[in-house]
Amino acid sequence: MTGIDDLNLWHEDKLVGFLWKNDLDRIGFRYDNNWLTNESRFPISLQLPLGDTEFTPDEGVAHRFFSNLLPEGGARINIVNSLKIPNSDFALLRAIGGECAGALNILPYMSTPVPKSDWKYEKLSKERLTTLISRNGKIYSFNAKDDSPIRLSLAGAQDKCPVLMKEDEYFLPENEAPTSHILKFQIADFSHIPAYETVLMKLAGSLALPVADIELRGLDGLPADNPKKSFAVIKRYDRYIGDDDLLKRLHQEDFCQVLGYGYDKKYQADGGPSFADCLNMVRKISDEPIADSTALINWQIFNLLAGNSDGHAKNLSLLYSDNNSIRLAPFYDLVCTRAIDRIATSLAFAIGGQHDPGKITKNEWCKFAQENDIGQRYLLGLVKKNAEQIVENLPGVIEKFNNDYGTYSALQRVEKVIISQCKRTLKELI
Repeated sequence: MTGIDDLNLWHEDKLVGFLWKNDLDRIGFRYDNNWLTNESRFPISLQLPLGDTEFTPDEGVAHRFFSNLLPEGGARINIVNSLKIPNSDFALLRAIGGECAGALNILPYMSTPVPKSDWKYEKLSKERLTTLISRNGKIYSFNAKDDSPIRLSLAGAQDKCPVLMKEDEYFLPENEAPTSHILKFQIADFSHIPAYETVLMKLAGSLALPVADIELRGLDGLPADNPKKSFAVIKRYDRYIGDDDLLKRLHQEDFCQVLGYGYDKKYQADGGPSFADCLNMVRKISDEPIADSTALINWQIFNLLAGNSDGHAKNLSLLYSDNNSIRLAPFYDLVCTRAIDRIATSLAFAIGGQHDPGKITKNEWCKFAQENDIGQRYLLGLVKKNAEQIVENLPGVIEKFNNDYGTYSALQRVEKVIISQCKRTLKELI
């Protein structure tokens, strides 16, 4: 039965299903009967197949899927405190589920999505952007002009601000209007992350890895003129312009959702999926399994070589096209974390059973090949090729970065970490 405390799940103007909670705040889900017979129907998750079965709160599968849509850590606490709501998954989904990652909207019972013709946006003024920068992107520190909470939900531990971007101007959505880009700001106590992410994404792109589009911006002039006021602008790969010149949403789910893990299990060391779990799933599910599995293997190699120890399961996603084909989504959240003090250096996914990037030798790569059913000679060739290309490409990537955004001296530390790891790896492969 559906009650007034429940939530409705929508895809565009079609009701997909219903969410409810038990006394322990665990979430259940069932599909709407009309959705099951709709020509455009699709399962919202590989863990939640189409059918008239209820996914009860006690089972946990629905709860894990929907809780993975929510922010984590400090970003979550900021929202809870700003909106003065209970720190529960269901309460957060009710408050901010209107514009999630992917194609779904979560709305209160009896609410319906705002028609496309009524989508509204408010220009993000320089004053409000300045406020966002000073608050490290804490969007919930202020509300929309009508004093109603902005309904935005992006997963992760970092505060992010989804916006519609038009001609280098930013607009905050009202109600459930979709957004085209994400603004990511400095993180308190961890300097230079927007710049580090920008340069690492550009480096990955130079190796032909599929990555989301990213640029570094500043409030006034070049970002490097005042690094503390710089921020990254990332184009959303789960949005595109439709034939009606309006934004359309594409469905996605991150690998924790795909594999049935909660967001607290995104690291392998915490009981989350292994790299082999992720790779085998891509081989089985992707409509282009060879291309996508190769990209995923190169992603893991890149993370080691480029100093990104935070490449966990929630930083990988599947993307569903309008015809329901499934592909590995472009990579995102690539940061040289080993160039930042007080961030753990252990790899999110082990290589040959080893999480310490300083202890990975040819032997660990051979074990990794065996664990993932990859030819050893082929894998070692990929590692060598990636290391050599990174050493060759990195100076040019940093030079272009400095030309585009101004000289950014903090990148010297990134360059040192990456070159050192690549040379060490090449030496170990001999």
